[in-house]
Amino acid sequence: MTTNITIRPASRQDCPRLLQLIQELADYEKAPHEVTVSPAHFAESGFGENPVWWAFVAEDENGIHGFALYYVRYSTWKGQCLYLEDIIVTATMRGKGIGAALFETILQEAKEKKMARVCWQVLDWNEPAIHFYKKYNASFDPEWLNGTIELHPD
Repeated sequence: MTTNITIRPASRQDCPRLLQLIQELADYEKAPHEVTVSPAHFAESGFGENPVWWAFVAEDENGIHGFALYYVRYSTWKGQCLYLEDIIVTATMRGKGIGAALFETILQEAKEKKMARVCWQVLDWNEPAIHFYKKYNASFDPEWLNGTIELHPD
């Protein structure tokens, strides 16, 4: 890993940069118009009175180059799970071990919080990400389909 990269918990002040990286991920995943969360809602959801997500950022003296954002999910069969919503490293900094440092921080966080497991989703065409997760002996479930209903509050 680049030696001057530091991993730390995200702060409210990081939210504008995190949203930039989220947009970069959406562009990469061929869904540039799918990011509709407002900056205020994003920040409140992570740093308000009742946060629902937490994150770690990877930074150096030039700023934030990546982050891993998670929340707690509950399985009636398995108990609490750390759900990794996104792990993002900006394109110019990939291949320097930043993703591994973030992922290992997530695994450690799950262990410290006594979570039963860590889970996430990855697009079936995202071979670099699939290869990355396989290095950690991750398993992928071909049986379950994702279900979503979009709600549009007034």
